Amino acid sequence: MTDGPRTARPESPVVVRTAYSGRAVEYADLLGSMASVHPSDLQLVTSWADRIDGRALDAGCGPGHWTAYLASRGLDIRGVDLVPEFIAHARAEHPETRYDLGSLDTLDAETGSVGGVLAWYSLIHHRPDTIETPLAEFGRVLRPGGELLIGCFEGPAVEAFDHAVVTAYRWPVMELAEHVRRAGFEVTETHTRTSLDQRPHGAVLARRADAVR
Repeated sequence: MTDGPRTARPESPVVVRTAYSGRAVEYADLLGSMASVHPSDLQLVTSWADRIDGRALDAGCGPGHWTAYLASRGLDIRGVDLVPEFIAHARAEHPETRYDLGSLDTLDAETGSVGGVLAWYSLIHHRPDTIETPLAEFGRVLRPGGELLIGCFEGPAVEAFDHAVVTAYRWPVMELAEHVRRAGFEVTETHTRTSLDQRPHGAVLARRADAVR
């Protein structure tokens, strides 16, 4: 999937859901398996998951391949996504793994009930003025000491761009990390990755503080 001309504009959750619903089959065919995952990402997410104590959420699970992979390694994890077509695909492809339809802004999970939240490129469509909402939800559902891992598109400034499906945002990884800190987390690591055939990627690892600020 390639980007179109730059005409980026902020999009609402309804627009994002509708856009992915219309291209869910194409997206799952191209990116919905572990074969499409970069080796560095596989190593990072796997090492993060191995530290999780208790249940975990794959928040914005898309076609569900990460959820199923981590579950196959013994992690008690369920996937959550806003797009019905993704949830249907994930349930059909990975019937042994739990997937639920839902919003990252209002997670269906008890306060302090999970040990880990994976948000792997699932916040890329949140505007800079709305990203604090899902971060606050992650802080709510994580127990003190719980682990968060966010994947993002990295860039020199916060800016919108025409993602192949719908408007997305690049973030300087340290600026995203500052939002994570303000949501009540201790940032433990940041990562960036560049390659010739892909746009720059970033990741933020953080631990839930003893009390949400």
